[in-house]
Amino acid sequence: MKLASPRLDATHLSRDEEALSRCEIALEQRDNETPQGALEIMRPLWRGVGTQPDTKGLQPETSAYVFFCTGVLTGWIGARHQIKDAQESARDLLTESITYYESNNCKREAAEAQSEIAYCYWREGRVNEARIMLLEALERLPPTGLKRARALLKLVDVEHSAARHYDALKLLTENRPVFASVRYLPVKASYHNELAITWGTIGTAENQPDYFQRALAEYKAAEHQLKLAKNYVYCASVKNNEARVLTKLRRFKESHKHLDQARTITVRFKDRTRTAQIDSSRAELLISEGRFKDAETVARRAATQLEKAGHKCWLADALILQAIAQARLGKEARAQVTLQRAMEAAHEADALNRAGLAALTLIEEVDRLSPDTLQAAYQQAREWLANTQSLDVLLRLNAAAGKLAASVRRELSRDEAVDILLAKPLDIERKLLEYEHDLIKQALMQSDGKVSHAAKLVGKTYQGLTHMIAHKHPDLLKYRTPVRRRRPRKQGRSQSSI
Repeated sequence: MKLASPRLDATHLSRDEEALSRCEIALEQRDNETPQGALEIMRPLWRGVGTQPDTKGLQPETSAYVFFCTGVLTGWIGARHQIKDAQESARDLLTESITYYESNNCKREAAEAQSEIAYCYWREGRVNEARIMLLEALERLPPTGLKRARALLKLVDVEHSAARHYDALKLLTENRPVFASVRYLPVKASYHNELAITWGTIGTAENQPDYFQRALAEYKAAEHQLKLAKNYVYCASVKNNEARVLTKLRRFKESHKHLDQARTITVRFKDRTRTAQIDSSRAELLISEGRFKDAETVARRAATQLEKAGHKCWLADALILQAIAQARLGKEARAQVTLQRAMEAAHEADALNRAGLAALTLIEEVDRLSPDTLQAAYQQAREWLANTQSLDVLLRLNAAAGKLAASVRRELSRDEAVDILLAKPLDIERKLLEYEHDLIKQALMQSDGKVSHAAKLVGKTYQGLTHMIAHKHPDLLKYRTPVRRRRPRKQGRSQSSI
């Protein structure tokens, strides 16, 4: 499965023609998921992620295209290999190209670069920024052609991340003529793959098994295109997605086989992020089989890698699976902490639908929740999933409402609910003060407010405890007996006989 390194005969090419040819070949290597080939072909111009391209002696329009190409490659390779700050570096390079394109009224080229910047935001889990930029880019792109098809597929990815699956289906079906006119195999395969993901997700949401059959048919079409293109790594992603549908159909043996094949490919090509996604799918399969211990191990491994990659949406998904396995192993306290991490990751990425799913899972999987936590989880799940398009999620919310009914309390404010659910940075001084406060309160209540007795219980002197209550915990004054002022003793004069 080793791929041949790309070659370029530059003997009869000018420097500008050579640079443009190298960029074209490198972007083809990107589409074929071969980062080493892309790096090799670009080496005379660029030394890799984190470096600036060498554009000396090139025409301005050629330099702009080199910046565009290296920006695309930086974001792609950075995501594959979990390189810190790679997406920011990619945006900087792409912005350099946009500066030239906009100043020279190259609207289509500027829009294409903007769509790539949007995808950098998506890789970081910043879904809303990505959507806004892609919609703006699509307004400036031509109504047909490869550039528009690529931007549309990026927007479909964004809508899937936001759980707006019906919006994704609308994009794919309404733009079918755009994709039908494209002859480029990797993009045609992406179209079938995205359509399959959409049918599979909606099939789950509506409990429509026949949609799963549509999804499997689209995956077969995607695999066919990828085999023609010899794009092995992308084929692994399709196999991973197909395995998830097979899991829903309870065809577990086939699902494991697909995941084994997919993981072998991604490990061989050192694609850690895709490998982590496959592990996440495996954890979901293991949970369906009732193998919770194995599921916890695999989901933890996936979460560790996705956290390194910085993709908080996928991280939240893996953490939810890890928590489900923990809860079903009886580790409810760990599960609650893991789900809080999932909510925080999703909240930071502004992927509120995933935060809502984590809150909903907390209600479903953890039985021993405090009334406040239960109410906060339901309130935020209801708010964060308010725009859900999934019938399945709505049914789960209704079931959660029934669980809440057994623990009815006053309505929490939104800030109170979020504060309960999202952990704050630990402040050891504040925590110690809170512990001290509770200990003194308990001692005063046990001693009927007598400070002298309470002081013995907490190992303090009467004066020391009195000072602590007055200056550090004045709200506890109401728990102590009133202070009685002692009369000063009269000093008697001694009289001596004369």
